[in-house]
Amino acid sequence: MKSAATAAICLALALLTYFQFPGHTWLQQDSQIYVPILENRHDPTVLRNDILVQNPHLTFTLYDETALALRAVSGLGFREVLTFEQIVTRAFGIWGLFLMATAMGLAPGWAWLVTMIASLGAFIAGPQVLTFEYEPTPRAFAVPLVLCAIGLTAHRRFLGAGIAGACAFLFHPPAALQFWILLAVAIAVAGDGFRNRRELAKVFAPLAAAVVLLLLSAPGASPQVFFAHLTPLQEQLQRMRTSYVWVSTWPSQTIWHYPILFAILLAAGSRLRRMPADFGIFAYGLPVFGLLSMPLSWVLLEHAKWALIPQVQPMRILLFLPLMTQLFTGAAGVTAVEERRPVEAALWFTLAYLVALPLAWRPIAVALVLGALAAAVGRRTPLVGLAAFFAIPMLGGVVNYPRLETPALSQLSQWARTSTQRDAVFLFPDAGHGMAPGVFRSEALRAIYVDWKGGGQINYLKAMGEEWWFRWQQTVGAGFQPGDLPRYDALGIQYIVLRPANRLPRAPAFENSGYLVYKLR
Repeated sequence: MKSAATAAICLALALLTYFQFPGHTWLQQDSQIYVPILENRHDPTVLRNDILVQNPHLTFTLYDETALALRAVSGLGFREVLTFEQIVTRAFGIWGLFLMATAMGLAPGWAWLVTMIASLGAFIAGPQVLTFEYEPTPRAFAVPLVLCAIGLTAHRRFLGAGIAGACAFLFHPPAALQFWILLAVAIAVAGDGFRNRRELAKVFAPLAAAVVLLLLSAPGASPQVFFAHLTPLQEQLQRMRTSYVWVSTWPSQTIWHYPILFAILLAAGSRLRRMPADFGIFAYGLPVFGLLSMPLSWVLLEHAKWALIPQVQPMRILLFLPLMTQLFTGAAGVTAVEERRPVEAALWFTLAYLVALPLAWRPIAVALVLGALAAAVGRRTPLVGLAAFFAIPMLGGVVNYPRLETPALSQLSQWARTSTQRDAVFLFPDAGHGMAPGVFRSEALRAIYVDWKGGGQINYLKAMGEEWWFRWQQTVGAGFQPGDLPRYDALGIQYIVLRPANRLPRAPAFENSGYLVYKLR
């Protein structure tokens, strides 16, 4: 297939996955953390009183520099430039999936079908990540670039793989580190592909450049935090607020889910006719790394108390296990079709679809139908692969994320942005674990004294975690009482935002159907 046509299909699929399924979100998860930091980097007078901005954690990444540069060049906002990066990196990731599928010996028609199945994404229970992230975060850019690098490696295009892997490393080093380890192994078994040091240098030159760039971009970084031990308070807070980092808190069925997936991957792999050694190292190595990350994290975090582990979160490598399982089961389905075993083919394709779906009767029924269709006509028409992007949400009832932005919240944010001082500090004392304060922070560009989502940063910064916990206990964690207003004022809070059920017996500064704002000073 010509490169222009391949690029066009990859971009079209990236747009389909972005706008249709699995979709995208904005200010619903980790972008609530990154956007305020970016806004402050763009304009230091914005959000300077916010606890998140005062404790950024983007030292060893070029995520912020890239976004700032694109904003400066284009004149667009961060939402637009991050969306652009998200779609482009998704397209590269989809290309990588296609390259992997063709490396397994699949004809282009079948390869695109398997690529579409893997592009449906999958939720990784336990570490709480996705194979295709909805939010434009550093990991959302890095993982697709790693997939692209793996696909290029599968075709022995090592220099291109090195460039893609280096770009992934610049966005999110923990997501790319395993690729580089396995690339070194792949090179070691590549034989005549690397007969001299000059060829080898070409492969690792991009990584060397990436490391230098990161070091130059972080001149004030403090290396001793990498070797610190968690204090009892840190452990207590992390187990309470970010329990997904601690494997001992996972339900047993979540832990056993991954060995079962790996067994399915091995069974599917045994049915494949072709597996290049370079690709096999990644196809099996990354899932093995994922499985090993659970006991490794248990030892290093829960027993050795190494403070670096919650920062890098090695168990997120588990995302490669469902992803490779999708590819392998899809390819096994193709093998079964070509060997004229339609029932077996339908079973493999159904398993490939089920990896992306919750185990409920409607999604399972849709997976069974899609699996049967793929076994019957998959290679002859791309509509079978495309149908899943519509059938899963419409017929399967799969809703990947709620809608947090509401007209009432947008009105509140617009009012605060235009009618209050830039240094104003807000508090949502009756929000509990709700996500509305984080949306407000980025839309209104006004500081939030404390919110639940912001507490997720306690993995990275000890002082920030202690400050967040103090603020939480003093305000939202204690529950709202009208008599607390003088205490809020003493803490430096200028405005409180309440739900209508907690209306105070005085005129609000702002009111709509969802929120009441009262000025304290």
